[in-house]
Amino acid sequence: MTLFELFLRGGSIMWLILASSVLGLYIIVQKFIVLSRAKVDGGTFILQIRSVLQNGDIPSAVAMCSKERAPLASILRSALLKLTGSQQDVKDAIEAAAKNEVYKLERGIGLLASVAGIAPLLGFLGTVTGMISAFRTVELNQGVVNPTLLAGGIWEALLTTAYGLFVGIPAYFMYNYFVNRISHFIFETENSCNDFLDIALGEQKKSARQDA
Repeated sequence: MTLFELFLRGGSIMWLILASSVLGLYIIVQKFIVLSRAKVDGGTFILQIRSVLQNGDIPSAVAMCSKERAPLASILRSALLKLTGSQQDVKDAIEAAAKNEVYKLERGIGLLASVAGIAPLLGFLGTVTGMISAFRTVELNQGVVNPTLLAGGIWEALLTTAYGLFVGIPAYFMYNYFVNRISHFIFETENSCNDFLDIALGEQKKSARQDA
């Protein structure tokens, strides 16, 4: 018996489990794409920005950030556009841009956690309804039921639990994986932004002394 034949014998709940698995797979693929774009060597990128800023060429630094798709580049671009303003303007720009980028990274993670929790519950629901149907058959036949028929109904009911766990366990694993990846990204981005602030504020002070 193929997996598809087993799927069909699991009943209508199996279609809900299938829908949750498709949703979970979509989120997982989308998160992998987003996180792959977020990868950047923060230390090297900051040094490149620093070398440009030391020449006072802010437009070139903005152009460098615009070419990168990484969230760190977007955050630094927002800060560079405010570099001619006050120190607080630069910090506010970094904070606002960072919140926006973190939101993009975390979007869909909660839904993946829901899939990880709901899929097994749907499996248990299918098992319960299947058991009810099996014992209802026993009642209707006043206890005179072929044991083979009863066993067949029970194992078909248990199929939903198996498929629900088959979807829920990988979804839960991937949820934790993405949470750890995003936490690591936030930590590295905070360090890179602090390094950038030190460089940018130093350049502001240098420019102020030259103007004086």
